[in-house]
Amino acid sequence: MTMDRAWMAQETTASLRRLLPRIEQRFRGQVEPVEWDAYVERLKRHFPRLFERLFQLYGREYDFFYHLEAVLATATEAWIARPDELKALDALREVDPNWYQSNRMVGAMCYVDLFAGDLDGLAQKIPYLSELGVTYLHLMPIFRSPEGDNDGGYAVSSYREVDPALGTMEQLADLATTLRRHGVSLVLDFVFNHTSDEHEWAKKALAGDPEFQEYYRMFPDRVQPDAYDRSLPEVFPDERPGAFTYRNQIKKWVWTTFHNYQWDLNYENPAVFNSMLGEMLFLANQGVEILRLDAVAFLWKRLGTDCQNLPEAHWIIQAFNALASIAAPAMVFKSEAIVHPDEVRKYIGMEECQLSYNPQLMALLWDALATRDVRPLRSAMQRSFNLPGGCAWVNYIRCHDDIGWAFSDEDIVAAGYNPPDHRRFLASFYTGRHKESFSRGAPFQENPKTGDARISGSCAALAGLEKAVAEDDAEGIDLAVRRVLLLHGVLITIGGIPLFYLGDEIGMLNDYGYDQDAEKVGDSRWLHRARFDWDRAEQRGDGTKPAGRIYQGLLRLIQLRYQNPTFSRAETEIADTGSPHVFGYFRTHQDSSLFVLANFSEKPQTLDARRLRLIGLRKTMVDLVAGRAITATQELAMEPYQLMVLARPV
Repeated sequence: MTMDRAWMAQETTASLRRLLPRIEQRFRGQVEPVEWDAYVERLKRHFPRLFERLFQLYGREYDFFYHLEAVLATATEAWIARPDELKALDALREVDPNWYQSNRMVGAMCYVDLFAGDLDGLAQKIPYLSELGVTYLHLMPIFRSPEGDNDGGYAVSSYREVDPALGTMEQLADLATTLRRHGVSLVLDFVFNHTSDEHEWAKKALAGDPEFQEYYRMFPDRVQPDAYDRSLPEVFPDERPGAFTYRNQIKKWVWTTFHNYQWDLNYENPAVFNSMLGEMLFLANQGVEILRLDAVAFLWKRLGTDCQNLPEAHWIIQAFNALASIAAPAMVFKSEAIVHPDEVRKYIGMEECQLSYNPQLMALLWDALATRDVRPLRSAMQRSFNLPGGCAWVNYIRCHDDIGWAFSDEDIVAAGYNPPDHRRFLASFYTGRHKESFSRGAPFQENPKTGDARISGSCAALAGLEKAVAEDDAEGIDLAVRRVLLLHGVLITIGGIPLFYLGDEIGMLNDYGYDQDAEKVGDSRWLHRARFDWDRAEQRGDGTKPAGRIYQGLLRLIQLRYQNPTFSRAETEIADTGSPHVFGYFRTHQDSSLFVLANFSEKPQTLDARRLRLIGLRKTMVDLVAGRAITATQELAMEPYQLMVLARPV
């Protein structure tokens, strides 16, 4: 919906003048006057962008202002219920709104049960996290979900109940408080594109309640589903064709983008928006500081399109952002959009998602490791790494999910490769089928016709450690450890928040036992979702073992990040090192500058010192990783898989 800006400004003012007295009459007496006045000031500040987005989404509804008032009431109720300690955090974060750009932000992610058993067990593991330097902890889905098929917890049956095997919502809130007092921000998933078919709303829809059938997208026959399917890509073609599932209880076809037990919500219904707002702010009030927005690309549907990345999807998130800024300003959003890199960037902004996963960096780091060629990585990062002011990437090597080749074909073509052939090569390499592979991974969603496949496997296994250990290859073990540290070294230094999957810091290998579990068989992603090996973690202080070498190496890099303000809210400039094997970039913060070099080859490399001086390096530099001065008169020598962080000598 296009709008005249002057008309919109006038309508915004009139709407606030109409609605604010109603909100004040209903809620003002429930809090102290000074506190209420501060809330109203914040509401007025963010109302214009909220009104514009909601008007774009729902302005055609005859009862639009009823829904708008309901949204403001939901936000105000949540703010009144917000614990005092979190309101104090709100005040701190409003003074420092870019707190997540600190060099002290270091992320880790885990499944609660696999890492620590339950929420109480996790609280007991906080000293381990603090030892590693973790200040951002992402717990994989912990909400009540169906027994059996539940997409690893991403089929949510209740946003207000924790999986009973893990604990209770009260224990989660207590854990968030304990983490916060140890300097750790809690990160949770907000699965808001769909619910499980066991959610209360879905159960009411199955019982025939028309109000809750409108919460989902349901069709009485195949006419509309067939029309949509003509332009929809299949997300999981191995599981079923199309994006719709028939439910004989109600004799209707339900939109199910991902799995047949995950029902897509109907955001064309403003009641859905308001209901999900209530769930979101409830989580904020439990102490969540960063909310990972799951599957953001799929929120809105339009016939004749692929129903991904539509403008309305952005408007929904921007409206949620405005409401969080009003009712829980300490909380920020992180987008999860595994789509074309150009589309990923569109979700990033201070008024949308302040943080975003960087799937392109992840994919191209693995690409560079397989090819020993950093040109696609360099090209892509030169074009796409820098973000709008105040925003940051969350950089990762792998997560709970598979590794997909989410890079742009242009960067692959520019390096002289054919994109389809190149993706097949990467699938072959990381499944260990290629004759020169050091990797032991497994294919996920492999297409036998095209040879395309995404990849499962632990970081250490994909980097060569599993193969080298099995073959008792000392040199192979050394190179594998170097690869793991190189990949993580780039995450730690390139800019944004580095995110580790817990277990990678001790070089855990693949878990092949998942295939004996009826609920996991056939899903190779469980290969890298192993139970945390606490016996192996005991080796983390032993520098003669791979687990100790990796852990101590990461600890050194994290401390380097902590100690250097150049890794805080700094600019990143990707440089051409003159070598196809060496990736380089500057990190600049105020008057401080560092130059990072990463050799993606198992062979020593030399860089032309004159070229390096041309881009600003001195003859003598200090390598902060090795802790020694380096003089490069004619050339700079790098060891296999070496990471250098070069600074001017003091």
